[in-house]
Amino acid sequence: MGKIIAIANQKGGVGKTTTSINLAASLGVLEKKVLLIDADPQANATSGIGIDVESVNIGTYQLLEHSNTAKDAIIKTEIPNLDIIPAHIDLVAIEIELVDKDAREYMLQKALVNIKNDYDFIIIDCAPSLGLLTLNALTAADAVIIPIQCEYFALEGLGKLLNTIKSVQKIHNPELDIEGLLLTMYDSRLRLSNQVVEEVQKHFNNMVFQTIIQRNVRLSEAPSYGESIINYDAGSKGASNYLSLAKEIINKNS
Repeated sequence: MGKIIAIANQKGGVGKTTTSINLAASLGVLEKKVLLIDADPQANATSGIGIDVESVNIGTYQLLEHSNTAKDAIIKTEIPNLDIIPAHIDLVAIEIELVDKDAREYMLQKALVNIKNDYDFIIIDCAPSLGLLTLNALTAADAVIIPIQCEYFALEGLGKLLNTIKSVQKIHNPELDIEGLLLTMYDSRLRLSNQVVEEVQKHFNNMVFQTIIQRNVRLSEAPSYGESIINYDAGSKGASNYLSLAKEIINKNS
């Protein structure tokens, strides 16, 4: 039975796409069958894994429109055990197009029904907003990972996101769980980083992943080469952080 995990936070720049790509790649390397879905019109997960966004003909847009099936949209990646449903800038239009459709929050959920059991994990990279795209992802997901950067405004907006998750649980998807809060961009030399970690762990204790993603130059370089951190530099701190997160998730779900 596949598990669908959305990576969501309406704030930009918190490490959503970095986490989506590298968690998916790490799960793949650990011999889990993984599908990454790019549900962000910026299509950074698509380009970050080495796919030319301009060449995408069938992707998340067609999936949400139900003009193509998920099987039509799946592309194999160079990473072991990892497939992707890519995105294209045309995804920007989907929110307007879905607005007057019936059951518009369930489009992604319906599109994934037939392939859910082909994978151990399906990871959805959400857009940095709480619009219809993210709502579709949360309605389709079994769980959500919330990346939180270890910076000054870290907890700002978190309440809003948790309220959105609550209302999705109430109205659209009672099965939705919070898989965990993931601390990202941690720099042990900064007092502020350490304060944020303490604060988040104090407020949310066992909801917080033990793995903390450290700031790592290799991690920020990898997407510009169209590679996951595992392919780009398997010996880096970034790679060992994401492998540790993947193991934590596998243990939690075994």
